[in-house]
Amino acid sequence: MKRRKLGILGCGYLGGIVADAYLRGFLDAYELVGVTSRSSESARALAQKAGCAACDDLSALLALHPDIVVEAAGVAAVKASAVSVLESGADLALISIGALADDTFRAEVEQTAERCGRKVYLASGAVGGFDVLSTVALMARAAGQTPRTSFASLKRPGALKGTPLYREELEENEGTAFEGSAAEAIALMPTHVNVAVATALALSGPDSLHMTMTGKPGFVGDEYRITAAGADVRAELDIYSETSEIAGWSLVALLRNLSSPIELH
Repeated sequence: MKRRKLGILGCGYLGGIVADAYLRGFLDAYELVGVTSRSSESARALAQKAGCAACDDLSALLALHPDIVVEAAGVAAVKASAVSVLESGADLALISIGALADDTFRAEVEQTAERCGRKVYLASGAVGGFDVLSTVALMARAAGQTPRTSFASLKRPGALKGTPLYREELEENEGTAFEGSAAEAIALMPTHVNVAVATALALSGPDSLHMTMTGKPGFVGDEYRITAAGADVRAELDIYSETSEIAGWSLVALLRNLSSPIELH
């Protein structure tokens, strides 16, 4: 079987997980041809470890004609690179899904992918289960109902620093940092809500997804509870992750699924 050419955009912790999975044989349907990053030093270090080209910029990576580019570089990098990747003839796998909270940008990406005959794949990141959640929401709409959807997250207060949601009192006492629609949360901190954006896209949209965010002193990691329900069916997911490692491995799982003769959906 001919291996698909793979490129990695972002050579930090998550990009390193994808490269390590490649080296360990978890991505044997792919050939890692190159990596690029904001830091040329991190790109060179990862390229040397993985045995591929270190590219100074995105153009150099796309010159290697990858079939798919995996993004692990953040929302700003997605906005700067997504259209170019698709126009080069490569598919794109995203982990920084928060970039798609921008309706204008999302429409541009969709139109470019359609025009170029390419695909944009969204990794499940720290959650997953979007197949059953979207199925429940679809069943509700098909029955003429509005699906009831909610998203609750638990975080350490320090993770909210630098956002409008941070309050010093949360460092001492557990409390609600935010309650409202996912659209309102996205407007407040568009680069910090990848999981909420992915959930909203899978379910009823940012305006209909009710979201709460709780700060808990001393809490380690992230915890999410996602619910979707109609009149006759209900699904609830509880996910806890101590680190962000699961996000990197969700990219690996996505790549493996795309290359499998039998795809899981």
